[in-house]
Amino acid sequence: MQIDHSAGRPLVEIVPPSPDIAGLQPLKTIKSRWPAIIGALVTLAMLAGLAHELLSSGLAGLDRATPRDPLFYIAFAALYFVPPLADYWIFRRLWHIPLGGLVALIKKRIANDVVMGYSGEAYFYAWARARAQLVAAPFGAVKDVSILSAIAGNAVTLAMIAVALPVGRNLIPPEMMRYVYGSLAVIFGTSLPFLIFSRKVFSLPRGELWAIFGIHCLRLILGGFFLALAWALAMPSVAIGTWLFLSAGRMLFSRLPLLPNKDLLFANFAILMIGEDQALSELIAFTAGAVLLIHALLIVAFGIHHLLTRKPS
Repeated sequence: MQIDHSAGRPLVEIVPPSPDIAGLQPLKTIKSRWPAIIGALVTLAMLAGLAHELLSSGLAGLDRATPRDPLFYIAFAALYFVPPLADYWIFRRLWHIPLGGLVALIKKRIANDVVMGYSGEAYFYAWARARAQLVAAPFGAVKDVSILSAIAGNAVTLAMIAVALPVGRNLIPPEMMRYVYGSLAVIFGTSLPFLIFSRKVFSLPRGELWAIFGIHCLRLILGGFFLALAWALAMPSVAIGTWLFLSAGRMLFSRLPLLPNKDLLFANFAILMIGEDQALSELIAFTAGAVLLIHALLIVAFGIHHLLTRKPS
């Protein structure tokens, strides 16, 4: 504050707030209804996708022989919740989202599984956009996390190929090898531009980007481990090392873009390695059906919770 001696009155000098204080100013709330509309549309699409998957093949998988070891279901639960927990770790780090954000991230995973790729990201972006008190501009962070997830998946896939291909090359039909090599080129080529133009593509600080990339890699490794552990508990006659190799192969086949009939090719690959074709087919079908069943149960539970806790308008 300065004093005007000629007038004898204090002259107040208005000082703009510092960046730290400005960052604490209340954010303008969003009045538009479009985030809620997007969330509702994706939720309806999730319900339709789950109904289609369960009625077409998911319930048939649950009719097969169920694993007897209760530890299988513990490993399976860990396998199911690793992806949303990893996402929660990331966005908790970025935005300090509450525990309720985990529900939105589980719905994000369900949407990606049963609707279409990246529909879950659209749902989560709408969820974050409707909560302006958490973050003012969520698009950049959601975009960066999604891109890093794809890059981490490609990096882990390339690493697994370097280890698995020399061992399992004889198990892949020769006519399929050209698809494998072409897919490798696509995987590498799709990641390269993001690395070259990283400063223009990404909006988060470099330290955060590396941390998110590491969390994604850890998520993929843990997911592969828990899948192999669940399979080993269901079929203890097969060594867990073999299941780890098959788990890596499953991730590998799922990420190769040019490979036709991925599920059939992986099933043949697994049967050639293990030999127990009927038991293995039943186990794979049961695992897929159980994932869909958990999706459906969680969606119903979230809907009931929303109805019970909704504030009257």
